[in-house]
Amino acid sequence: MNPDRRQLMGAALAAGLLPCLPAAAVRAERWAFGYFKNRDEGHPGLRLAVSADGLAFEPVQADEPVLLPTVGENRLLRDPCILKDPAGPWFHAVWTTAWEGVTVGYARSRDLLNWEAQVALPVMADVPGTRNVWAPEIVFDTDRREFVIFWSSTVRGRFSDSAGTSEDDYNHRIFCTRTRDFQSFTPAQLLFDPGYSVIDATFHRSGGKLRMIFKDERLKPEHKWLQWCEARTPLGPFGPVSRPFTRSWVEGPAAFQRGSETIVLFDSYRDNRFEAAATRDFKTWRDASAQVRLPAGASHGSVFPIDESLYEALRRA
Repeated sequence: MNPDRRQLMGAALAAGLLPCLPAAAVRAERWAFGYFKNRDEGHPGLRLAVSADGLAFEPVQADEPVLLPTVGENRLLRDPCILKDPAGPWFHAVWTTAWEGVTVGYARSRDLLNWEAQVALPVMADVPGTRNVWAPEIVFDTDRREFVIFWSSTVRGRFSDSAGTSEDDYNHRIFCTRTRDFQSFTPAQLLFDPGYSVIDATFHRSGGKLRMIFKDERLKPEHKWLQWCEARTPLGPFGPVSRPFTRSWVEGPAAFQRGSETIVLFDSYRDNRFEAAATRDFKTWRDASAQVRLPAGASHGSVFPIDESLYEALRRA
């Protein structure tokens, strides 16, 4: 490439005028996407898709579930999150088990296909007035060397300043518990309260910073969009909340790193499709929806890196 063309391309990239890097320019990595199908209540379960480039995700096992729910108040499996254990061979999965209740579903696997016995973790059982536990996720706290499981809950009688701003008297905040072995857990504690109803929180590390991405769930006034804030650790403290980086009526963010870009997938649930936003600095965002291909009917899930051997094994499955 001649110097003039290189300079022009560099300027265009800096301005966000070119699409994200092709697969060949992204560091060698493979990704998996764990998800559920929102309109498949008769055949629920955890499904997987894999990708060689972070853009096109192919369903595993003919898009059939790799894990069927057997625990929890309603025995649902919605909003799954999967995290690789940094110190061992396990993949840990958590999910929503019920529309109303106090539990989180949990299971672990070495290969993402064969799962050990499921457990319903009663994370909010000791918090009076708990109405629901939605969209749990896991993050590893590198300073404390422990896992943080976090989710959104409405607790009746709390946060009265924002009562009535969401549908059906929901008024969510983000709560969490901590564990090192998934056997013993700390009491549930309030993790994040920006002063209004929030759901679907997820953490992402990039550029040496940790950020929480979440949905502003307010209907009055109508927001329903995604925002983010910096976090010193998974337990906070949290910095100022950003302006929204999506339109309204989206949810379920799943963030992952693809080369120099952070990709955030999210569910445009009124349009029955996924969209994507991409950024290099969390200031300038571009619409990457046209570049991403996900299995038909996929809903709220998580994207995470896997190695080449597991990628090939899942493709063969």
